[in-house]
Amino acid sequence: MGVAGGAVAALGLLLAGRLVQLQVVQQEVFARTASGQRYYKQPVPARPGDILDRSGRVLATTVATHSLFVVPALIDDPHLVAEKLAAALRMDRQALEQRLTSSNTSHFLWIKRRLSTDEATAVRELKLPREVWGFRDEFRRVYPQGLIAAHVLGLRDIDGVGQGGIEESQEATLAGKPGRETLLRDARGRVLEIDPATSIPMQPGGPVQLTIDTVVQLYTERVLDDVMTQWKPSSVCAIVMDPRSGEILAMASRPTFDPNQPVQTQEDAWKNRAISDIYEPGSTFKPIIVAYGIEQGLIERDQVFDCERGQYRMGRRVLHDTHAYGQLSLTDILVKSSNIGMAKVGEALGNEQLHAAAASFGFGRRTGIELSGELPGILRPLSQWNSYSTGSIPMGHEIAATPLQMITAHAALANGGTWRKPTILRSLDTDRTQVFQPVVSEATADWLIEGPLSEVVARGTGKKAQLEGYDVFGKTGTAQVLLPSGGYSHGKYVSSFLCGAPAKDPGAIVLVVVNEASVGGEAFGGKVAAPAAAEILKQTLRQQQRDLRWATRSAVDSLRRE
Repeated sequence: MGVAGGAVAALGLLLAGRLVQLQVVQQEVFARTASGQRYYKQPVPARPGDILDRSGRVLATTVATHSLFVVPALIDDPHLVAEKLAAALRMDRQALEQRLTSSNTSHFLWIKRRLSTDEATAVRELKLPREVWGFRDEFRRVYPQGLIAAHVLGLRDIDGVGQGGIEESQEATLAGKPGRETLLRDARGRVLEIDPATSIPMQPGGPVQLTIDTVVQLYTERVLDDVMTQWKPSSVCAIVMDPRSGEILAMASRPTFDPNQPVQTQEDAWKNRAISDIYEPGSTFKPIIVAYGIEQGLIERDQVFDCERGQYRMGRRVLHDTHAYGQLSLTDILVKSSNIGMAKVGEALGNEQLHAAAASFGFGRRTGIELSGELPGILRPLSQWNSYSTGSIPMGHEIAATPLQMITAHAALANGGTWRKPTILRSLDTDRTQVFQPVVSEATADWLIEGPLSEVVARGTGKKAQLEGYDVFGKTGTAQVLLPSGGYSHGKYVSSFLCGAPAKDPGAIVLVVVNEASVGGEAFGGKVAAPAAAEILKQTLRQQQRDLRWATRSAVDSLRRE
């Protein structure tokens, strides 16, 4: 009896000590644990803002959708649940069953996120036990125009983070701020109520309006599709710009992708070639050197150069022209795209001035456009230039540029001699956001546009870009493809063409760059790229005229109402 009594007393002391530990010593710890099991703080994702074109057309928007989760710890028959869900969602049954089995102690497991309406309906119709599954509301990014402007827009990943294009560069504006909900749950994890006192509402993202004109963008992409079909190049890109403001009206690349179906995208289709391809510009670079040389007083507009009947020794190498030209004016050097004539222009300027010319027109540095992934091109330091550079640089060799750098440089000539930072964001305060730098005088720029570059289209290498009713100016470019190991690839060319109109007051300028056309013989820029650029230019000018008529009618109607 004594032993039994002692045991009971010891047990009583032990229980009393445990009660003291629970109620006094560790009371706060266990209270926090119990509260954590009852209350759960759930993040509330923010709705990303819309992306609009210059007229307010929706290019990217967001819709609410359901994401499916399960509670593996409450699933009695993983095989049956996996079989039903796999059939409803068209998933691999064995892989799904393995996920459920390996997570059998977990209280949360994503099955599939951002379900379609049909998929959500199919899950409901399975009538699985309500405690083992549930939906969480998330947002799904939708691109109503499909492939249109895909490289400009980019996309948002499974977690709603912007990847590439405007989605990435304007993430701070588009993303918004997520909120938080405090949920009260029962012992089985079911939500009983939401505590509004401690919940924080989400703040939706703001809209971003682009300078892109969806109509011009559509025409541009259709033309690029035709180029891919006709010439079968490895890639092609195009840019349409308003040279007066630096606004990008269209920017497209091929191959491309559908941001609504990113998993089906090929590896080489992600690249926005307009800002991240670098190539030797070839003859499209020649007007830049001529403009700078005239402005510095190193050459004259009416100057004549001896083009040596198509063969000219310059140091240790011999330069050739496609035709045996004799005496050519500066205008005809550009019209006929004489390499020997440009080499002699290079001798007149010298390496230091040639380098200054390239730098002043923005080569060797990023333009600063509001897109991620832009490359600066290649402009080697002057100390690395030699006697070869004197002849090569004026011909557009020994320098590498992006298509955006090239069209921006030519836009400086088209707008009266001022280099403007290109922009793809529509701003109400353009004077505050614009960056510009005078590079040549208005007289020099106008002479080039209305003289030599208009003659290129009228009677030179760009005749295929002529448009009825418009005075078109332009410049062809044909350059051999640079090899990664150095040197040039024989038989592979980068064919390009820059054009704009009208010559006296350019409203649009277009660049098309075609990489490695594989059919149709020699891929001269005037043959491969010029017709495509001219077609894009024609459609752009027509769209601008339609917009002008619409704006005029709207203004008249407004005055009548007043």
